[in-house]
Amino acid sequence: MRILPIVLLFGSNIFMTYAWYGHLKDLKTSPLFLVIMISWGVAFFEYCLQVPANRIGFSFYSLPQLKVMQEIITMTVFAGFCMFYMREKLTLDYLWASLCLAGAAYFMFRKVGLP
Repeated sequence: MRILPIVLLFGSNIFMTYAWYGHLKDLKTSPLFLVIMISWGVAFFEYCLQVPANRIGFSFYSLPQLKVMQEIITMTVFAGFCMFYMREKLTLDYLWASLCLAGAAYFMFRKVGLP
């Protein structure tokens, strides 16, 4: 059951990333108001996964752990989105950012003060 929040957060992030950035490719000539409405519609599905992910996850993880986990998942999904959907070049900056997030995960998940 500890894995379910992670799976839900991955799904949530796919919708979130598309809602935030997909219109730059698919709706670039559409009126801004229409793009906003479509993005809100996509974001609805993000929240349908994200809210249960955090509710379930909070029984296993601390709030800071959930936040860091979310950021790591966001960068992972975003890197894939950039490469495969937007056809952007993945640079070494993604590696450096990922290492910083790995450091954040280390500090959030280590057992501080426990015997």
